[in-house]
Amino acid sequence: MSVLIVGSTALDSIKTPKAENPRLLGGSASHAAVAASFFSPVNLVGVVGDDFPKRYVQLYQRHHIHLEGLQVRPGKTFHWSGEYETNMNNRRTLLTELGVFETFTPELPAAYRTAPFVLLANIAPALQHHVLDQMRRPKFVVADTMDLWLNIALDDLLRLLRRLDGFVLNDSEARQLTNDDNLLSALKKLHQLGPKYVIIKLGSHGSILSGPKGFFLCPAYPLRTVVDPTGAGDSFVGGMMGFLAAAKGGVEKNIRQAMIHGSVVASFCCEGFGLQRTAKLNRAQIEKRVRELKAMTRV
Repeated sequence: MSVLIVGSTALDSIKTPKAENPRLLGGSASHAAVAASFFSPVNLVGVVGDDFPKRYVQLYQRHHIHLEGLQVRPGKTFHWSGEYETNMNNRRTLLTELGVFETFTPELPAAYRTAPFVLLANIAPALQHHVLDQMRRPKFVVADTMDLWLNIALDDLLRLLRRLDGFVLNDSEARQLTNDDNLLSALKKLHQLGPKYVIIKLGSHGSILSGPKGFFLCPAYPLRTVVDPTGAGDSFVGGMMGFLAAAKGGVEKNIRQAMIHGSVVASFCCEGFGLQRTAKLNRAQIEKRVRELKAMTRV
C-alpha cells in the first residue's frame, strides 16, 4: 500500500560547531518521504520554486517517490537556516524565507486521493484539513505538529485532532497542549481530544506510544557521534508510516515494529547533514540496525 505525505519541501542551511552546509535538501515532507520509501511506495505533495536544484529532484526519483503532487512555481524555494549548539540538542533559527511556500495550497492528484495511509507532516493545520477534505476514506491518518501551530493556530489544530487516527508531537508540545507536566496523564488528555494513537517524541531518549492496548516505550538507537539531528523526527514518523503501509495485518499488530524501524531510520539521519546519510541507505542496513536495537533492549 502507498503512503501519501504532505508537508514542506525546503532548502536547509545548517551550521554545527564542527561544520557548515548550505542549501541542503530538507523540509518535513522530504525527510519523511525518503524514510518511508525504504518500505512502501510514496506519493509526495509539496511546493518548490524554480531555483530548486535538479539533483534533489533526481534524489526523490532514485527513491521511487512519486512527484505528480510536487508543485513547481516561479520564485524561491522555502529556505531555512539554523545553528546548533555544542550538545546538538539546542538550535536557533538564523533565517526563514518562505518563498513559494507562503502561498502553498496542497492539491492532490486524483491517484493520490485513495492512498490508504496518510502522513500530514508539519504544515499549518488549515492545510492539513484541506488535504483530508480531498481524501477518500483513508485507512490510517497521522499528523505531526510543532509548537508554532499551538501558538498561532490552536483552534484549527484542535478541530484537526478529531479527524485523526494518530497524532505525533514532542514532549514539550504535549505539555503545552495539555497544560500537564506529567506525560502519562498528558497522553490521556490527548486521547480525549480525538486520536486513538498518540506518540510523544523524546529526542535521543526515543518515544512513547499510547494506544488501545496500552503503552509502548520505543528506544532510540544509541549513536557515538551525532552530525546533524535536523529531520530526525520527520524520518522517524516517515519510516513508521512506510513500514505500516507495507506490513500485513492491522495497525495495532504492527505499530510497535513500525516505530522501531522509524527510530532506526532516524538514527541514520543523525549521522549526516540533511539527507546525505539517509539517501545512501538500503533496507539491509536498516534491518541490521533493527536487530542490534532489539538485542540491546531485550530482557
